[in-house]
Amino acid sequence: MITVETFPAGPLGCNCSLVVDATTKRAIVVDPGGDFDLIEEKLGALGATVDAIVHTHTHIDHVGAAAAVQRKSNARACIHEADRFLYDLLPVQAAMLGVPLPEKVEMEGSLKDGSTLSAGSVELGVLHTPGHTPGSVTFVVKTQDGTRVFSGDTLFRRGIGRTDLWGGDSGLIMKSLREKILTLPDDAVVVPGHGPETTIGEERAKNPFLAR
Repeated sequence: MITVETFPAGPLGCNCSLVVDATTKRAIVVDPGGDFDLIEEKLGALGATVDAIVHTHTHIDHVGAAAAVQRKSNARACIHEADRFLYDLLPVQAAMLGVPLPEKVEMEGSLKDGSTLSAGSVELGVLHTPGHTPGSVTFVVKTQDGTRVFSGDTLFRRGIGRTDLWGGDSGLIMKSLREKILTLPDDAVVVPGHGPETTIGEERAKNPFLAR
């Protein structure tokens, strides 16, 4: 059995998700955007041990607690290599948004299209979905309740990610949406980077950006 718990973390309310094998208690943390104490409290309540910390992209609001989670767990922290330059720009991002500069961590550029990360019975698939950032990825996991999709800031409920920041590309984000994300099952539950959950089918039918 796989448990998924999602909650807003950090000053900009990034959706952080804990994907946990309920039997072995092995876990993957998706987008630890901040609020380490809250993340640690949630992991403790689940009795979970972190095997990997993964990021849909490296905007500052999605990586804020990565160093603290890694220090506590000694887990690998992973990004797509195409987003490393953005991670190196954390001081610029912090100044631009007026938020504290988070501690940096050694990030593995190991997230590649078609790869998989494991934690117990959790098999978290990686789709490279550039457009919001060059190294944006979407994570997909099959649970006993169906498919869960962690879309970061590529797809939101009735919206899509902005493309006017470093490395954004409006053509690429539409290509990623149509050729990668919208090929997933209609009943797949989408956990976006911010805001409420949705489904692939709902967004295919009702997202105004995808009806164009």
